[in-house]
Amino acid sequence: MLFEALLSNLIQIGTLDVTLPNGTRKQFGSGREPRASLVIRTRRAMRRLTFNPALALGETYMDGDITPGSGTLFEVLDILTLNWMEGGQHFFDKAFEKFRWVRRWIDQLNSISASRRNVAHHYDLDGRVYSLMLDEDMQYSCAYFPRGDETLEEAQLKKKIHIAAKLKLDQPGLEVVDVGCGWGGMALFLAREYGARVTGLTLSTEQLNVARKRAHEAGLADRVTFQLLDYRNWTGQVDRVVSVGMFEHVGIDHYRTFFDKIYSMLRPNGVALIHAIGRADGPGSTNPWIAKYIFPGGYSPAISEVLSVVEKSGLWATDVEILRLHYAKTLALWREKFEQNRAALANIYDERFCRMFEFYLVASELAFRRAGHMNWQVQLTRDIATLPLSRDYIFEEEKRISMPLPHQLGQPMVSNQNMPADERVGNTGA
Repeated sequence: MLFEALLSNLIQIGTLDVTLPNGTRKQFGSGREPRASLVIRTRRAMRRLTFNPALALGETYMDGDITPGSGTLFEVLDILTLNWMEGGQHFFDKAFEKFRWVRRWIDQLNSISASRRNVAHHYDLDGRVYSLMLDEDMQYSCAYFPRGDETLEEAQLKKKIHIAAKLKLDQPGLEVVDVGCGWGGMALFLAREYGARVTGLTLSTEQLNVARKRAHEAGLADRVTFQLLDYRNWTGQVDRVVSVGMFEHVGIDHYRTFFDKIYSMLRPNGVALIHAIGRADGPGSTNPWIAKYIFPGGYSPAISEVLSVVEKSGLWATDVEILRLHYAKTLALWREKFEQNRAALANIYDERFCRMFEFYLVASELAFRRAGHMNWQVQLTRDIATLPLSRDYIFEEEKRISMPLPHQLGQPMVSNQNMPADERVGNTGA
């Protein structure tokens, strides 16, 4: 059978045991570890996996047409990802990959209206889904694990501190724009702990409502505002720009627009920090299942695709950092919380939704463990002399505020003794 021939070409490392729709069991691979087992319940699923596996694998799992055998979904996808990355061949998927490469410029024509629809698709879900999976501050981006054994809460806090240190918020009252502000956690953190005045931009109405409510409850509504606004429509200049986990939604057609806008948003001595997912193996295309069900219009670029545009914008790339495996650790912790709350999530939507989200979390974690994905942070300035000559100030700032954390002692991270009394930041939690 064609399906069996394709699996034989694909599985070269480890062993995949497959139960076919007629009950026949087949073994593919070396017969050695790692092992996984897969049950294919319908002939339709087998046909779809033959001719368009990148899309069909997730869809057939969502529909219950395929299931793990004696093991887990993680084990199945791990075997498949490992072999794909190590040179295993699947003729039809290789052909589709070339097609996706050709049309990726069309798929990422993210106009303002298209961007709004794309954001709503994923971020305007029932907020309980994210509250049951994320940390208390609702950080839906890669956390930071400098030791490697941090809890989710600790790692997300350290991510915010790490980014704040790179922004060099060395005086209170600096004006900051948070492009793609999510549920407001970063904006509230910068206002509360550093005395910044922050405007958060989002295209999600659900996130906007939650962020505004959080700012009001934290007593920071006079210091933090949130707007339903595309970054392309922003006017004016500020001291700092931060964007965490938003650049993946910009689209390769709009990179020059994005960085030109960052340049125009910054005052002459301003600093920007962009944090996003990237790929270490050069430019590629978005997996079709991810594009259809999770992030329409999304793409995680190679750093070469980013810096080549930065070079044309007039901005200085003053610091570039690659975070390896940090998102794999983050996703593993999200996946753990998701499984703990699966019954509650199924009551919010249904079991098919849960299988979709489970597949997304597992596949995403393996993209960072096996498939060359990572996170990058690029610090940008307009002027060559804006920041110190070495990176020492970043480490010194993180060390200064690491233990105990100032907000745990009721103090902001930046001294506010020179601020007017009515502008000082207190210990108002978010």
